[in-house]
Amino acid sequence: MTAWTAVLTATAVATVGTLVLPQVAAAKRSPTYYVSLGDSYSVGYQPGKGATPGYATYVARHTGLTLANFGCAGATTTSLLTKVGCPAVLPNTAGGITYPTTTQIAAATAFIAAHPGHVGLITVTIGGNDVVPCARMSNPITCVGTAVTTIKTNVTSIASQLRSAAGPKVPIIGSTYPDVILGTYVFPTNPASTAAVNLANLSVVAFKALVNPALAQSYAASLGAFVDVTKATGAYTSLMRTVHTKAYGTIPVPVASVCTLTWFCQKGDIHPMNQGYTLIGKLIVAKYHAIKKR
Repeated sequence: MTAWTAVLTATAVATVGTLVLPQVAAAKRSPTYYVSLGDSYSVGYQPGKGATPGYATYVARHTGLTLANFGCAGATTTSLLTKVGCPAVLPNTAGGITYPTTTQIAAATAFIAAHPGHVGLITVTIGGNDVVPCARMSNPITCVGTAVTTIKTNVTSIASQLRSAAGPKVPIIGSTYPDVILGTYVFPTNPASTAAVNLANLSVVAFKALVNPALAQSYAASLGAFVDVTKATGAYTSLMRTVHTKAYGTIPVPVASVCTLTWFCQKGDIHPMNQGYTLIGKLIVAKYHAIKKR
C-alpha cells in the first residue's frame, strides 16, 4: 500500500466513523418506554380533579422510563380486549395515548412491537370494574365468583398478548386494588348499618380468596409479576383491631387505612388520593427493581 493509499483509507474509515457513531449514540439515547394499561387507576383519576399524576407518573419518574399510558377510565377486562377506542378519555392523562380505531390491547401491543428493545416495563391494573357491581347484589360473593371466571380468562389473554409482543425479558407487573368497600363502615353513615358491616367483611374475603388469587395466577401464566395492593393497604389485618380517628371515632385499623388512602370514606368514591397512588407506585417500583436484580 502506498502512502497516498494509506491516507485515503484512513480518511474513509474516519468518515464512516463520523457517520455511524452518531447513529449508535442516537440509538442509545432513544427513550425506553414504560407502557401502562388498565382502567381509571392507571390514568390517575380523582373525583372533582379528573386525571391527576397517578401511580404511573410515579413509576415513570422513579424508573427513568418514558410513560406511554393506554389506560381508559371505566375499562373492564372485557372492554380492554374488545372495545374500540376509549369512550371516557380523560384530558391531561400523563403520557396518554389515544386509539380511536382499535382496542386498548391492540394499541398497546402494536406500540410495544413498534419499539423492540425500547420497552422497559409494562403494568396493568384491570378487573375492579368487573366486580364493583357485585357490591349492590343480594349475594355479592356469588356475583364475585362469577365475575372472577371472566377476569381470569381475560387477564390470562391480556398478559399472554403483552408477553408475545414484548418478548421474554420485559417485566410485566399486574396490580390489584385497595379494598375500598371497607369504607362502608363509615360511609354513608357512621356508625354503619349491620348490612354495611357484613358487606365490608365479605369484601375482604372476596379479594383475598377470589379476586387476587385469580389475578396473580393469570399474570404468572405469562411470567408476569403481581402486586397485592389490597394486602399492602392493610385490608387483611384483623377488623377486631381498632384505632381512634378524629374524623370517624374508633374504627377498625383496615378501615382507617382505606380512609387515609382513598376517597371512599369522604365521598363514596373508589379512587385513591395522592398518597394512595404514591403507595401503589412505590409497590410497583419495588417489584420492578426486584425483577431486574434476578
